[in-house]
Amino acid sequence: MISAALTPDLKAKYGIRSMPIRKGDEVVVITGSFSGLEGKVEKVDTKNYVLHVENATVEKADGTTVFYPIHPSNVMIGKLKLDDKRRKEIIKRKTGAAEVD
Repeated sequence: MISAALTPDLKAKYGIRSMPIRKGDEVVVITGSFSGLEGKVEKVDTKNYVLHVENATVEKADGTTVFYPIHPSNVMIGKLKLDDKRRKEIIKRKTGAAEVD
């Protein structure tokens, strides 16, 4: 699984350092040509170990726009998508909390 660090406020809220990234999470790019960009994860490519973030696109020579691949070590998760019960179980297991909001 591809995981990334949480932002400092999420670290304080959940008491964990990192989580696996999934489609729908909001991330902040911290290094590279797209540093400072905030966007939603559109695709997690586990074969090539890269992410495709909403506004991180480049224009090819033929005019088409494609997502720029970003390595997960270059992003921080800014907002978790918590609609998956397995994800809530991960947070409970790591923190020992009774309930996750």
